[in-house]
Amino acid sequence: MNSRLLPLAGFILLSGLLLVGLNISDRKTLIPSPLINKTVPGFNMPVLGDPTVRMTDNSFLGKPYLINFWASWCITCRVEHPVITELARSGVLLIVGFNFRDESADAQAWLTKFGNPYDINLVDLDGRISIDFGVYAAPESFLVDSSGVIVFKQIGALTSEVIETEILPRLVAMENGSR
Repeated sequence: MNSRLLPLAGFILLSGLLLVGLNISDRKTLIPSPLINKTVPGFNMPVLGDPTVRMTDNSFLGKPYLINFWASWCITCRVEHPVITELARSGVLLIVGFNFRDESADAQAWLTKFGNPYDINLVDLDGRISIDFGVYAAPESFLVDSSGVIVFKQIGALTSEVIETEILPRLVAMENGSR
């Protein structure tokens, strides 16, 4: 009789652990970035559509900006795109696209089809810059202050909620002289 109850007891115990795990209030996977409060990793990247023009990490100093790693093959980037577009329309900050491990022709076709919300797009074809930023997969975004220091990292798609609760308050803090 006890040998029959042992598997049942094990099943009930595992089911209970699973339910507890599913009911944890903050189920987000938070992966802290070691780059928060550090200067943007150095880069020298070609501009999408004009590889003779290059931009560096110093090109954007003087005003806050958002770096958004994206790719034409990225399904989540397509979901995020309307949010990035709306943020760009608001004009509250410069938005720099880092096209991530993508063929330039594919990236340009994607922007033509869905619209280009970026102030500028840079090309990270081999993914070396994404490694320096610690990017796991597109999309990922970094809010950078006017002195080139990363103040926030978003893993996954930017949402309206993230913009309202994370990006905009940090921009206001920057305007008020704090982070």
